[in-house]
Amino acid sequence: MNKMVNGSQLTIVWHVDDCKTCHIDEKVVTDMLNKREKKFGKESSVTVTRGPMHDYLGMTIYYSVKGKLKFYMFDYIEQILSEVDSRLMSGASVTPATTHLFSVNDGAIKLSRKEADAFNRNVAQLLFLSKRARPDL
Repeated sequence: MNKMVNGSQLTIVWHVDDCKTCHIDEKVVTDMLNKREKKFGKESSVTVTRGPMHDYLGMTIYYSVKGKLKFYMFDYIEQILSEVDSRLMSGASVTPATTHLFSVNDGAIKLSRKEADAFNRNVAQLLFLSKRARPDL
C-alpha cells in the first residue's frame, strides 16, 4: 500500500501479521507505528525494528548503500538444510538437467505420506527462497 505523505511516498507491506513501513521522514513512520500500536497493540505490543537491517518473512533486508538494498536469507537456508532428509543430500550434480531427468524408474520405492509431505514442504521453501533472494536456484 502506498500513500503520499508530506510530498514523499509512505509504503506499507504486510503478510498476515508481519508489517514493514517505509518513509523518508522518520516522524511519519513513528506516527504510523503509534496508530498501529493503538489499534492492534492491545493484546501484545507491536515489535519495532529501525536501522539499516531488518528481518522480514525469513529475509534479512540490508540497506547498506544509499538507494540500494540487499536481501539475505542465510538463516532460512540453514533451517531448510537442517530439515532436509539426508537421503536427498547424498548426491551432487552440476546441473539438475542430467541425462536421466525424464526417465521414470518404475522400480523406485514410493515415499511414505510423511516423507512426501516433507519433500513438498522443502520444494515450497525453495520456491519461496528463489522468488525472494536466490533467483539463481
